[in-house]
Parts: sequence; structure tokens; C-alpha cells
Amino acid sequence: MTEEVSAHGGLARRRFLAASVGGLVAAAGASRSIAQPTGLADAMGPWNAAAKIPLWSGAAPNGGFRQLRLPPDSPPFFLRNIEQPYLRVFRPDVPNGRSLLSIPGGAYTFVSIANEGVDVARAMTALGYTVFVLVYRLPGEGWNGREDVALQDAQRAMRLIRARSAEFGCDPEQIYTVGFSAGGHLAASLETGFDEQLYQARDAADGLSAKPRAGALVYPVISQTEGIGHAESTLRLLGENPAMLSIVRRSPDLHVTADTPPTFLVHAMDDPAVPIENSLLMMGALRGARRPVEAHFFESGGHGFGVGTPGQPHGAWVSLFSKWIESHAG
Repeated sequence: MTEEVSAHGGLARRRFLAASVGGLVAAAGASRSIAQPTGLADAMGPWNAAAKIPLWSGAAPNGGFRQLRLPPDSPPFFLRNIEQPYLRVFRPDVPNGRSLLSIPGGAYTFVSIANEGVDVARAMTALGYTVFVLVYRLPGEGWNGREDVALQDAQRAMRLIRARSAEFGCDPEQIYTVGFSAGGHLAASLETGFDEQLYQARDAADGLSAKPRAGALVYPVISQTEGIGHAESTLRLLGENPAMLSIVRRSPDLHVTADTPPTFLVHAMDDPAVPIENSLLMMGALRGARRPVEAHFFESGGHGFGVGTPGQPHGAWVSLFSKWIESHAG
């Protein structure tokens, strides 16, 4: 697939990029107590300094990776051409024994590691969490079985975190997730597809569960249905003219069961990129399956706000999420 997209997909992508950049601009004047980067170096310095854990020994599953030519103005905190996925590890000064897998968004076109990676790590390590930020493979970069590769990486990440919990002073039963936008879709897919058999075991870690204890979905893409989901994310995940089977298979609201972990939803009603109907669909599916769910729908905030704008209601979600985890940690 080339970088060209349909008119509908191009419009959605422009809206997504505008919202993401807007979130980073807002972050420039943010309070340090909310832990948002004040500039590129403030984001990339900690990112590059964080420990790096490759997900796969040797080549990642499926094969077919094809490096794409990047736009000349592509920001360094929008990662692309990911042949070897990995985790960055951010450790707290005072650990609480819990770990968090953070899955940034980017319309399955890039991985946005500043507002949905470094910011999240700063906010959550301040609360005692060991934070693992996932850089996952992008389905549109030539991979065979494109609709599975990102979920393969998320499953493997959970298993590695569980296998190495003692090394990081964490409880293997206290692993949580948070996903944003397309990363929210991946987090929701992990919640509903943690036990999908998507790759052959590489080592002992793959004998462990990939199920999170609970998770947050922040302005998530859920549906792959045109007009509800997000056109660019669907295009990158499933390709042109996907079969109905693929659309259904990768719409996580259709796969909620009694085993789906408790879920915390965050969305702004004025989101211009991913309609709030996505979170409403997921909430309805969770309630229908009688699964624990808490939802916070904010009047404003747009898209790509990461940990939120200080002083605005949507900026309270991290604190609310932390308190919610407490209610599910026992």
C-alpha cells in the first residue's frame, strides 16, 4: 500500500493529525505537576533514556515488512517504519507494585509517543506505577496478516511484562492497560482477544496469560463500520475494501464476553476525529455482558489530549483512573 489514501480517509487523517498536534501544542504550556512535555527535547530525552525491551528474539511474526518513505515534515515523536517492536520502561521513585502497559495511538499510521507515551509515563510513575510504553508494528507497512500484527505485539508485551514482573518489583497479577485512539482499539482488542492464538510460542513467556487485570480506553476507535469508526485507522488496519469477516473480527465491541476485564472509558463529546459513539458502543457491550465499566464523557477536549489539559475537566481522568484501579486491585 502506498501513502495515498481515499478522499474520506485523507480527511479523517488530516483531522486526526490536527487534533494530535493540537494536543501537543496545548501541552507546551502545561503544568509540570500534570507531567506534559514543554518541548521536543522534554519528550524525546526521557524517551531515549528509558530502558528498551525488544518484543521478539529474531524476526517478528508474519513477515513482509516494507519500509515506507516518510513525509519530510514527519515529527520524530510520530514513530513509523517499525520492523522490530519494543517496550520502553519508565520506573517510579516509589513503586506501588503495579504495572501499566500504555498503548499510544496514531491511526495505525504512526505511534504517538509524546502525548500518549512520555506524558502518560510521567503521570503514572508519579503515582507509583511501572509504565511500559508499547511501540507496535503498523499494519500498513507491508506485513502479512496485517490485521493481526499489532495484536500479536500487544499480547507478547503483556506476556513479557508478566514474565519479568519480579525484575521490576511488580505483581504479575496487577498489570493494567491504557490505550489511546487507534491504540485504544488495540487495547480493546487485547481485552477481548487476549487468548486468540495468533503466533507460535517463542519461549516460556508465551505460556503466560496476556489478559490485563483491567484497562482504560481513551478516545478509542472501536467500530470498523464506515461512519462510526475512524476511516484512516480502518484503512491501515484492514486495507482497501475489507471483507465483512475482517470488519467483524476487528470490532472489539462485538467480542465482549464474561471474561473481558473491567474497563474505564474516557472520551470528549466534541472529538472531531473519533466519534463518541465508539465508546458508547463499547460501554453498551460491556453492560450487556454484565462486565464492570466506568465511563467519563467530557463536554470538550477534542482528540489527542493525552493526559489532559490542566484546569479543564478532561484533565482529571488520570486521577479518576487511578482511583478506579484501586477499586479493582483487591
